[in-house]
Amino acid sequence: MAAKRPLTPNAAMRALRGDLSPGEFAVAIRRAAREIGEHVSCDARYIGRVEAGEIRCPNYAYERVFRHMWPDRSLSELGFTPRTAVRRRAADPPSVPAPRLGPGGPNRLDDSYHPDEENDDVRRRTFLNGGSTALVTALGLDLPAQAATPAVPPPRRVGAAEVLGVEQAVRDIRLLDDVHGADALFELAGQSLRGAYVMLNDGEYSAATERRLQSGAGELAISVGWLAHDSNRLADARSFYSEALATARMANDAALEAHVFSNSAFLARDAGRAREALRAAQAGQAAARHLDSDRLLSLLVMREAGAWALLRDRAACERALGRAHTLFDRGESEADPEWMSFFGEAEIAGLEAQCWSALGEFDRATDRVSRAISLQEPHFVRNRVLYTAELAHDRLGLGDLAGAAVHGTAAATLLGQVRSARIRSMLATTADRLRPHRTVPEVAAFFTTYDAA
Repeated sequence: MAAKRPLTPNAAMRALRGDLSPGEFAVAIRRAAREIGEHVSCDARYIGRVEAGEIRCPNYAYERVFRHMWPDRSLSELGFTPRTAVRRRAADPPSVPAPRLGPGGPNRLDDSYHPDEENDDVRRRTFLNGGSTALVTALGLDLPAQAATPAVPPPRRVGAAEVLGVEQAVRDIRLLDDVHGADALFELAGQSLRGAYVMLNDGEYSAATERRLQSGAGELAISVGWLAHDSNRLADARSFYSEALATARMANDAALEAHVFSNSAFLARDAGRAREALRAAQAGQAAARHLDSDRLLSLLVMREAGAWALLRDRAACERALGRAHTLFDRGESEADPEWMSFFGEAEIAGLEAQCWSALGEFDRATDRVSRAISLQEPHFVRNRVLYTAELAHDRLGLGDLAGAAVHGTAAATLLGQVRSARIRSMLATTADRLRPHRTVPEVAAFFTTYDAA
């Protein structure tokens, strides 16, 4: 077994903390994360691990936050090891340290154990049954192109390291979906989900670990359900959400239940089941009532507004929109769920645009979706394509063939960066409606780009 690597304290990060306590510094980092739409679980312990040198390279979410806070400094100047150097070492199996064993002997993992950040990629690749390595290679990301890790049986004893693997898989899926869309992720994420439920059903764990594992497996089921939704596998999505809802209720987890209902309402609306969307949105609000998160309630009320719009009840839709904006304007809180990092000014504008579009008020829809595009953070590539495709649809609703074609061309150009059957289907509908008007120069230019894409 390889010798344990000696730690090198991170003097640069310690200097940046200055007179702040580790807890105060963690609060500053969480605040900066929210400014760019990230949600990191930074606390005093994480700061201590960074300064002690335990974390040689931060994960991608923390890296974006640190670059936002100190844009003139590279990771090396912040005291971290380059990611490529960490990965080269992590790719060598003998360098992976054995899990710390708890007092119960070699078959018991200490539930308080947290693996080194630098080894998260290795543990996730094992947990994902090779999925992460194959995934990032397929998407052209910057991991070295290596063979996938072979499947391994789940551990008999499940502790904090395994739970962290499930939780990190959820974060990785969300991050990659934001950038690349769902089509390339769905099957691989399904492998993660199967592994999580094998651990939940066949593993041995403490009561505290069971609750975290249930929550993690439920969130993973929601993530896979969303990937199915965005890949136009609507029946599969509904099945995954049902699994997540059952998990939430067995665990008596109101936050997880609210999340399921939010996604279920979205799915039902896209499938044209307006009454189901309405019931799911209202059930989500009931589940979230005591969670002290106005932003979560705002999103669920926006889901309700979308259902009312689909039902062509303009008055009820407007009332829901007013409530949603009132809740949103109350601001963020520490109780906001981690998965809600996407729900900012751009998202609420985009959801409102969908309401006005469903009501046939394309001028208001155009105004709101244009605002969503202008506010969207650059790293949410999929949403930028989505909003641009929606803008093309709304301009077409106004009878603006040239405007619809121009925005359709922009969406088709961006489409090469994401893999989302849902967005492709939206753009295909616009293309079908534009096809009889190919004599319009902008429409002809659209089809040149669209056909190539």
